[in-house]
Amino acid sequence: MAAGWAFPADWPLAEVDEVCRAVLDGGDACAELHRLGAARAESGAGLAETLLDLAALHAVLGAPPGSTGIVSPSVDAIPARMLRSTALGWADVMSRRAASCAADDPLTGLATSAYLNTRLREVYAEARAAGRQDHVLVLVALDLTRTSGWSRVVAMTLLADALKEVFDAGETVASVGTSVACVLLRRDRHLTRAVANLRVLTADRLAVDPHVAPTGPVRVRLEELPPTCEEALALVAGLGR
Repeated sequence: MAAGWAFPADWPLAEVDEVCRAVLDGGDACAELHRLGAARAESGAGLAETLLDLAALHAVLGAPPGSTGIVSPSVDAIPARMLRSTALGWADVMSRRAASCAADDPLTGLATSAYLNTRLREVYAEARAAGRQDHVLVLVALDLTRTSGWSRVVAMTLLADALKEVFDAGETVASVGTSVACVLLRRDRHLTRAVANLRVLTADRLAVDPHVAPTGPVRVRLEELPPTCEEALALVAGLGR
């Protein structure tokens, strides 16, 4: 309880018993950890909490005989196989939820590309009725080639925070790839200033964490919408590759 699994009500799970049985028997617990990660996601536990619980288990297992039982969990000390199995189990549940009902990415909070496609269809229908196209895309990309693992997720999360702070008046802010985000908005006189603010704010956010600083300057550009909705959908699909 001191190191993790802070809520005893979460303990009476069949998946917990299965993991304990597997590790005490000295076997490979990857399958059991996958199911445990899924169960934690189903219970509403976030990934950070789930991995901290796993770190507590790993610390207890690694405690030498005769120790006091007080351990210091470290997520970074978890063996890769244990970490991967648990995280994949958690992610499988969240992915199914996102695909079935969510319109936003659970990690960044940005809208999904599927929701952006829906908004594009609505925008083109509006443009046909009005006889003009008033919307434009703002494309935002990070260079993540010099980062790896969680640093990439952190970088995109920081970018998402900056996007939502700058574009907070009903614009559609979506993730269209692992390093690319897109804003669909109506063109107005404040657009140029908003883009400049985004560049500055994103640079400030990324500079705070030394692990994501190597992502380099954020690339921001305006993209005019093509003549047809089909072309716009193809454009967005290509951006995420």
